[in-house]
Amino acid sequence: MPESILVGVVDTHASREAVEWAARRAYDRSGRLTLISIVGGAVGAVGEGEMLREALALTAAMLAREATRLQSRGLTVDTRVGRGDPVGELIEASIVCDLLVIGSDHRGPSKGDRRGLHGVRIAAGAHSPVAVVPDIDLTNRSGVVVGIDGSADSERAISFAAEEADRAGDVLTAVTTWTTVPLPVGMHGYPSTYLSGMQQAAEETLAIALAGIGQQYPDLVVHRVVERGTPGRTISDRAAKARLAVVGSHGRGAIARFLLGSTSEEVLSRLATATVVVR
Repeated sequence: MPESILVGVVDTHASREAVEWAARRAYDRSGRLTLISIVGGAVGAVGEGEMLREALALTAAMLAREATRLQSRGLTVDTRVGRGDPVGELIEASIVCDLLVIGSDHRGPSKGDRRGLHGVRIAAGAHSPVAVVPDIDLTNRSGVVVGIDGSADSERAISFAAEEADRAGDVLTAVTTWTTVPLPVGMHGYPSTYLSGMQQAAEETLAIALAGIGQQYPDLVVHRVVERGTPGRTISDRAAKARLAVVGSHGRGAIARFLLGSTSEEVLSRLATATVVVR
């Protein structure tokens, strides 16, 4: 079944990069695109009605131009213009898509965090997986990196990442990390048995998570990484030359739905490549 891809569009370079990323994906998968822009809701100011009507018309014209351009490349493209809170509207719209794509003005870990809170809120609250596309050149990159911690969300991330890597003939890099507990007062170092035990436990977690992947994707090359360190930083470092990173959201319940887990939030704050947050 063709993949339904929803792309949040604003008039920025970062957004255009996201549209192009989504268009390439739709073309490769015979998918269909919906371009969506949200114009802010009314607050009741004098003269606001005329301004909003003009903004809606200009936004609709922008999306129509983009749709025509993409349709000329053989893509199936629809457009949608809405009013209200962009974050809430995109989250609501994600109910009926297979993947929501948004752009980010983040230009890599060395450039600092320019992405703001909206991307994190959308990724946390969306009903579908969310692809966050950075405003950096991803040309000639290869490989898919996935973070694994043994949770149900990471199981879904593995499934998504393995299918992505296998389809493209990429190497899948599966990352699991471990950290030590704080040293008790009076201790000057960790026992070697403790450190080796932590490493072994993490390796077992990774092995269990990957069980069955080889049978499902016999041609997929999987590179296993088990390291001491923080998962967000390790995943971002490994993704610096990859074309895609995949992490679980870890959102739970009505309130937690709008909160990302610490790992996925750190990966987005250090956005090194196009990153999909899976729930």
